[in-house]
Amino acid sequence: MTDTHVPATLAEFRDEFLELPEADRLELLLEFANELPPVSDEIAAHPEMAERVAECQSPVYIYIEVSDGVVTMHATAPPEAPTTRGFASILAQGLTGLTADEVLAVPNDYPQSIGLTRLVSPLRIGGMTGMLMRAKRQVEAKR
Repeated sequence: MTDTHVPATLAEFRDEFLELPEADRLELLLEFANELPPVSDEIAAHPEMAERVAECQSPVYIYIEVSDGVVTMHATAPPEAPTTRGFASILAQGLTGLTADEVLAVPNDYPQSIGLTRLVSPLRIGGMTGMLMRAKRQVEAKR
């Protein structure tokens, strides 16, 4: 896979996973789950603004803001769904601060590139892909 369109932060996250032995990668995912940035007060007060990610079995909601061409991704995922929460955290941290064009250029297969496909179910990887695709769709609509 080429790094042509993988933004630096997402590439760094991917490399962190791939440098670990496969057995230790879930632990790193749990660290990301604990680092999911809180949503803004506005989103917290108006949860209806966020979009449910139907591809996730857990109730995951995302909301994209584009201000002056810069993207901020807000995501919520329940603590009892640490895998999903970890994926949401990777994307929220990795997409926030990028331009709309940079977000739209993130490869759709990024979730498959971080070395977790043998450790978590295809359904969960599909959930992360769903989060990415919905984020891209919201960016496209708001830029």
